[in-house]
Amino acid sequence: MVYRLLLFVIITFSNLLAMDELKEIKTFQANFTQTVTNEAGKAISYNGKVFIKNNDRVLWKYITPIKKNVFLLNDIVVIDEPELEQVIYTKLKEELNILSILQGSKKISKNRYESFFYNRKYELVIDENKIKEVSYKDELDNSIVIKFENVVQNEEIEEDFFRFIPPSYYDIIKK
Repeated sequence: MVYRLLLFVIITFSNLLAMDELKEIKTFQANFTQTVTNEAGKAISYNGKVFIKNNDRVLWKYITPIKKNVFLLNDIVVIDEPELEQVIYTKLKEELNILSILQGSKKISKNRYESFFYNRKYELVIDENKIKEVSYKDELDNSIVIKFENVVQNEEIEEDFFRFIPPSYYDIIKK
């Protein structure tokens, strides 16, 4: 799930950079609600905040129903799970070709865009030059909808914000 989320973040932010009215975006911050609905209609929602800087620094701060921080620093993923007192370090397995994502984004209506990446369609809703929603189906055919509120773009985010140093009592897992 985390890898899919990070792939989605890179695709989404890259698509934002590809759209004429949004190509000046350097940072993105927002509150989010991510709803995952399975084929039987059962849904679970996650809430938190997302921070993106220059497409190579990402932090998803999950607040409910569980606390979790997911950092993406270039191709390194760090998953901080404070309730479990553990951190997981892993590396992205697939190369993400940002240029092909940028070239593949297209406007499908006034406020809607779509992009295809790894045979998956992503739809974005843009309002007042800000991303409001992204939806797609994952490899398990779950419907994923991520809604953004209180969007702030191009406000400085310090590099240290994306750095995580685990407490000494954490278990450290490397995958």
